[in-house]
Amino acid sequence: MLESYFKVSERGSTLGREIRGGVVTFVTMSYIVVLNPLILGFAPDIDGGFLGSSTGEPNLPAIAAGTALVAGVMSILMGAVANFPLALATGLGLNAFVAVAIASRMTWADAMGLVVIEGVLILILVLTGLRKAVFLAVPRELKVAISAGIGLFIAFIGFVDAGFSRRYPDAAMTTVPVQLGPNGALDGWPALVFVLGLVLLVALWALKVRGSILITIAVGTILAFVLEAVFDIGPGGAENPTGWALSVPTAPTQWFGLPDLGTLGQFNLLGSFQQIGVVAAVLLVFTLLLADFFDTIGTMTAIGAEAGLNDKDGSPPNTQRILIVDSVAAIAGGAGGVSSNTSYIESASGVGEGARTGIAAIVTGVLFLLTTFFVGVVSAIPSEAAVPALVLVGFLMLRGVKEIDWDDLEVALPAFLTIILMPFTYSITVGIGAGFLAYVLIKVVRRKPSDVSPLMWGIAAAFLIWFAIAPLTALLT
Repeated sequence: MLESYFKVSERGSTLGREIRGGVVTFVTMSYIVVLNPLILGFAPDIDGGFLGSSTGEPNLPAIAAGTALVAGVMSILMGAVANFPLALATGLGLNAFVAVAIASRMTWADAMGLVVIEGVLILILVLTGLRKAVFLAVPRELKVAISAGIGLFIAFIGFVDAGFSRRYPDAAMTTVPVQLGPNGALDGWPALVFVLGLVLLVALWALKVRGSILITIAVGTILAFVLEAVFDIGPGGAENPTGWALSVPTAPTQWFGLPDLGTLGQFNLLGSFQQIGVVAAVLLVFTLLLADFFDTIGTMTAIGAEAGLNDKDGSPPNTQRILIVDSVAAIAGGAGGVSSNTSYIESASGVGEGARTGIAAIVTGVLFLLTTFFVGVVSAIPSEAAVPALVLVGFLMLRGVKEIDWDDLEVALPAFLTIILMPFTYSITVGIGAGFLAYVLIKVVRRKPSDVSPLMWGIAAAFLIWFAIAPLTALLT
């Protein structure tokens, strides 16, 4: 039965290779169960509430359980429906955007409602064939710049969450907005945990050690526990600037138990439109759609090429099914309250172990489901031990800038603005909007308006309104 449905032998694999590949993929990408709570869990919404919490305090175990549950279900679905060795989980970059750019302007339920809407739109684009129109509307260089900019942004978040980069104490009275450490130099044991973790991760990654991110997080956490036990470092703050930035490494009250699924179903589909207005909400959805939609196409193509499964046109088998499952995963991520789920390039590690069919994805999914019973350990992991992974992921996402023609002003300058403004304004939306507007402006002044697609004109107009919304509101009220 397995052979007839999954075509194991036909694709040059064995059941053993598929199981081994699924395990390796899980080990490689399971860091998201730790990182997603750290990215989403400490960000208060507009009402000061935290995701998955009813107590007014961060609830990391609930986010971890939801992250593992949705990743498990969607990875199994990808394997069973699309028969492709591709696992899914909460998208890095997308979750940072939801935490920083969206949740701060509305409630968490409203923010997850936007994620659901984005997933529904992607599904419609896939089912109607309009995905090609959207894909062609945005210049390739701007797509690359969006991914690179998000990479730079989440790397910056990693440095900030580790306390490596800090706000200058008297920023209002100086031109220096940030500095190294609390006093212009690295100071304190938590900083050592982050630096050593980053050094270890770089070394392991350079040596191509599988599971290097998970190994680094484990080693950093053990070191943090030892340091806290010996020196009683305590939480950071104005009175203790060299303390732990976000969470103190303390033993969880429960290592194993039934998962807290408090994030599931916590979404409000249209609440964001009432909270921030139609134009702003539509632009946020569009930003999510861009980042999610294009990444999926690139990821599945790369995995298919690595596995030798792509056809002569470079498309993997069951492309339509892959895209449908990925779209449903975006919806499931929002409905599960853990941000949009998407395909993971880390699946290439399982392909490297010989995985060629959906059995590997099913194995990965089952392991994610088992993880939901052990998420209590997440609350014990300090950010200093986990965020070196954000820096590495930022590097991986930034590598795409080599695909931009930096000698062509018409794409180079918009790409530059897209990339640089994301971390400089702490906003992914600002970067994308500035890049799109600059692209249209340069085409117009060079008398090439016909090069701009109608859809791109509409997007630029929407961003223009978005940037001018404050003065327009003041003028009309």
